[in-house]
Amino acid sequence: MIDTHAHLDACADPPDELVRRAREAGVGRILTVGTTIERCRTALELADRHVEVFAILGIHPHEAGEDHRLDTLRDLLAHPRAVAVGETGLDFFRDYAPHDLQRALFRQHLELAGEVGKPVVIHNRAADKAVLEELAAFEGTVVLHCFSYPAALPAALERRYYVSFAGNATYKNASDLRLTATQVPPDRILTETDAPYLSPEPLRGRPNEPAHVVHTVQALARTRGEDSDELAAQVDENAKRAFGLP
Repeated sequence: MIDTHAHLDACADPPDELVRRAREAGVGRILTVGTTIERCRTALELADRHVEVFAILGIHPHEAGEDHRLDTLRDLLAHPRAVAVGETGLDFFRDYAPHDLQRALFRQHLELAGEVGKPVVIHNRAADKAVLEELAAFEGTVVLHCFSYPAALPAALERRYYVSFAGNATYKNASDLRLTATQVPPDRILTETDAPYLSPEPLRGRPNEPAHVVHTVQALARTRGEDSDELAAQVDENAKRAFGLP
């Protein structure tokens, strides 16, 4: 089993403990995400330390407008444990950064992903139309992180994007999102925790961690009418393909 999106450095417990508990739960791979240059360095340090961990490196849209060293990010992405660019995209919900600066940073990430030949992991909040517009010319692999915008699903599937579901898909008020999960083809679905955020039921309200992705897989399997072990195996296969994992 795999957690395709976690923030190990943001979790309260030591990464060594998180990786150990994940392993005991059957989660054999964790993709940890850097959201600033310094957090990207931390992600690579964790990936070097743990055979189970790989790194996704980028500048979060909340940080748009800061003085970012994208040449440094390019250098970090050359590391063999760096498997994707992100999370990048647009956040028009929090509005922590002006939209034009977010778009500019997003475009820089897409250009960088094309240069280094790695997939992009997309953050989208309240920006469906704008995100799809910016992605239209991108020819690489796209992973839609923490998918929660069903109206964009037809376009995403037409473009063969990977669709990743987090713990919020297990919530009682998320019936529309679970219905969306039934419409994703087997070869496009991924699962994640977004730890330490979005703990799945029955652990909602507690800090999230990679071991908890098991609950999201089980909930999605029930919704899709599939065996949870078979879905976990399918997600593993998809993640290997999407991120070029060994």
